[in-house]
Order: sequence, then structure tokens, then C-alpha cells
Amino acid sequence: MPPNIVEVVVHARWRLNIFNRASFTGSRTMQRWQQLPEIPGLAMEGLALTGASVDIERGLVSLIVLEMGGSSNLCALLKPGEPVVLMGPTGTPTEIPAGKTVVLVGGGLGNAVLFSIGAAARAAGSKVLYFAGYKKLVDRYKVAEIEAAADIVVWCSDESPGFEATRPQDKSYVGNIVKAMVAYASGELGVQPVALADADHIIAIGSDRMMAAVGLARHNQLKPYLKADHFAIGSINSPMQCMMKEICAQCLQPHQDPETGKITYVFSCFNQDQPLDQVDFPGLATRLRQNTAQEKLTSQWIRHCVNDVG
Repeated sequence: MPPNIVEVVVHARWRLNIFNRASFTGSRTMQRWQQLPEIPGLAMEGLALTGASVDIERGLVSLIVLEMGGSSNLCALLKPGEPVVLMGPTGTPTEIPAGKTVVLVGGGLGNAVLFSIGAAARAAGSKVLYFAGYKKLVDRYKVAEIEAAADIVVWCSDESPGFEATRPQDKSYVGNIVKAMVAYASGELGVQPVALADADHIIAIGSDRMMAAVGLARHNQLKPYLKADHFAIGSINSPMQCMMKEICAQCLQPHQDPETGKITYVFSCFNQDQPLDQVDFPGLATRLRQNTAQEKLTSQWIRHCVNDVG
């Protein structure tokens, strides 16, 4: 796994009857059952996480955590057998298109979610074209799962020399994910086993900047290569707190209708999958950065406490 990503596997056999591939993008809240006895004061608050996969036979749920400061950094200190509280899944299940051409666009941690959606889409008879983007070569993980979830994968990295594709139909590109999509659609990367021009649905999951860039590019440099009636959504990662669906409004996300200009609001914990053309991405960016100073200070405090114990 990349150095800033932690995979937490929870044994929760009695919860697995409500898990399925369609609900993988529904968030889960995980909280440590008790404080670390060797580090007093480091309790873990509830974390909104995204499930990656389940093993029904063994009763296991895989959760992926991106270390961002605060409680997310404490997940690496969890020990085998330690009890945690796991709530969920909550939110609205991702709609899985059947018999369509689906384009998945993943950035970093988003790829931990998209491979489950891709597998479900293929099982429903859809063709899947997957653009998997990463900043660094070391950031890639779950390679076999991503390959199994797509008819063709375009591996994208900002870092040279890029990834080496292991399947004959897959591609590799050095640069950002929008440029990779243009290169693929224009034929620069060779033949297109699944053409971008056939896309019925686009599902983007990644940072707010990546999803905003994909949303904008669809009306600019990607416009000549896409159907006019394709539908694009993004999994909007608003700040979340209660995870109880439309209660605390911490995750409130403004939308603006591109035709009428009318502004509406969506509770992201109730439905993370939102139309790319309506999401107010500047507003989302501001919300996501409102706790930056506090997160950095908390991260420093955790590092100080852990180093003192070690």
C-alpha cells in the first residue's frame, strides 16, 4: 500500500447481509472502541470511510483510509483483534448501469472504490473503460482488482516513466488524467477496444480538483469525443460529521443548474453521487480547506505523542 493509505479490515459477519457492490460508495463511520492505553487522550472520533470490498464467507469488510491528520492517522495504530464500532453503509447506493458503456475515472484513493463499481457494471453486462490516475508510481495498489473490473485500463501517472501495462489491451500515459483521456480518444495511444465515443455513463471519483477538471473538460477538449447525451456523476467528498442522513448539515453541498442558474442543496452523506454539471466545485474546495490549520496541528500532536511512546 502507498505510505499515506491504510487498509483496515473489520470482522463484521452479521453486517454483511446488507453489503453489495452497488452500495460500496455509501460511506461508513468507524470509531475506536476505546482509547489507546499506552497513549492517554488519543481517542478516535468517528470517521466517514468508503468500503473497498467484502469477503462474505470470512465475514470481512475492507475499508480504505487516507491519512489526512487527526483520527485518520490513528488507524495505522489499530491492532489485530481490537474492537471498533462500524456503522453503515449509509447513503444512496451507486446506480449500476446495465448493458451500457461505462467510463470510470479514478484519482488516487478513488480507485479503491471504482474497481468494485466496475466489477458490478461488468456483471450487469456493461463494457468498462477505466482511467486510473495517480500522482506517483508508488501510489498504485489493488492492481489485480482494477484489471478485473475493466475491459481496458489506461494507467495514468504524473511521474515518469509511467506504469507498465501488463495486459495487451491496456494503455499507459504520463500526465494528468484529462490529457490521458484526450490521448486515448484521439487515437494517440493506439486502438480503442472500448471507444470513449461510446460512453453512456462517466463516473469520476477522486479529489475535488480532479472531478472538477473532468467535468469541465467534457465541454471543452473532450467534447468532440463524447456523446452529447452522456451522463456524468462524481462522488462528492464533502466534509461529513454525523452520517445520519440529512441531520447535521455539515455535508451540505450547493448545486447550480447550468441552464436556469437556480441554486439547490444536497446532503452528500445521503447521496454522494452528484451530477458533475451541477456541483459547485469552488464552494466544495473552500469547505474542504476550512479545517486545514486544525488538521495540521492535530497531525503534529499525534506524531509527537506516538514518537514519545515509541
